[in-house]
Amino acid sequence: MKILVTGASGFIGGFLVQEALNRGYEVWAGIRKSSNRAGLTDERIHFIDLPYENEEQLVSVLSHFKKEHGGWDYIIHNAGLTKTTDKNAFFKVNAENTRRFIAALSVAGCAPKKFLLMSSLSSFGKGDEKGFTPICLTDKQMPDTAYGKSKLLAENYLRTEARFPYIIFRPTGVYGPGEKDYYLAIKSVAYGLDFAVGFVPQRLTFIYVKDLARAVFLALEKEDILNKEYFISDGDVYTDKAFVRLILQTLGKKHALHVRIPLFLIYGICFCSELIGKLLHRGMTLNSDKYLILKQRNWICDVEPLRKELGFVPEYRLDRGLDETIKWYKERGWLK
Repeated sequence: MKILVTGASGFIGGFLVQEALNRGYEVWAGIRKSSNRAGLTDERIHFIDLPYENEEQLVSVLSHFKKEHGGWDYIIHNAGLTKTTDKNAFFKVNAENTRRFIAALSVAGCAPKKFLLMSSLSSFGKGDEKGFTPICLTDKQMPDTAYGKSKLLAENYLRTEARFPYIIFRPTGVYGPGEKDYYLAIKSVAYGLDFAVGFVPQRLTFIYVKDLARAVFLALEKEDILNKEYFISDGDVYTDKAFVRLILQTLGKKHALHVRIPLFLIYGICFCSELIGKLLHRGMTLNSDKYLILKQRNWICDVEPLRKELGFVPEYRLDRGLDETIKWYKERGWLK
């Protein structure tokens, strides 16, 4: 069985590749020639460079692959953009590249048995911030960030593709070894500082990256899972305070200075960070789009369909996942 994982050089992509190798697949990693291959050193991995920006070239590359190798059984489209100095880039990369890729696969006769799109919970926008009911698949998708809107567009392009079955995954906060955004929060707590955003506690949900990879293959390998969409989390809900308590416990520390920063001040920090990013031509962790994500109070999502239809049971609750993640950071000198 052959599988293509796009965005293979990224945090999630590397774990998807490893899970596929563990399951005995012939694995093709879709990366750019300039991509860092440090996490893709297994000799069993094959590489392919996909020119998403040019549909004609993309058709040519895929047609050649089809002739030489016979296409892929499964495709996981994990390539995407999470940080940028230009919000239009979200739509170019996350939405339009996906549209061209889907179209080129069909034209080149390279349609897979299943195509799984790695989307995001952000494609639904903010949930109920009064009663904190979970975001459900039946809710109307109303993303308020450029990132979320670009992911929704990609989903819509895929839904209109009738030539091969699709699956859409919408993970909540993905963490694990090598992840860099949650790492910043963990590092801050390690130094004794906890910066929380807003005075109403956030309700947070998480999925450990290895569990996410395992859920992906449950969906691909279960034959009756076709044209389905799922939220992905471990099913637990934490306040931002509870999250920090678990970090402290895992670090073996008793105390951190808890500072709640007003939303208006966070907005200013994100705005200034975005300006600096534009001057440096570098995507910044804090930006105006990220502000809307930080502002959101409710990240609870309904994962009952994931449990019932895929039989998914997480192997990692947050305490175990944090323990493994923090050990990884310490072993590589990211944390002392």
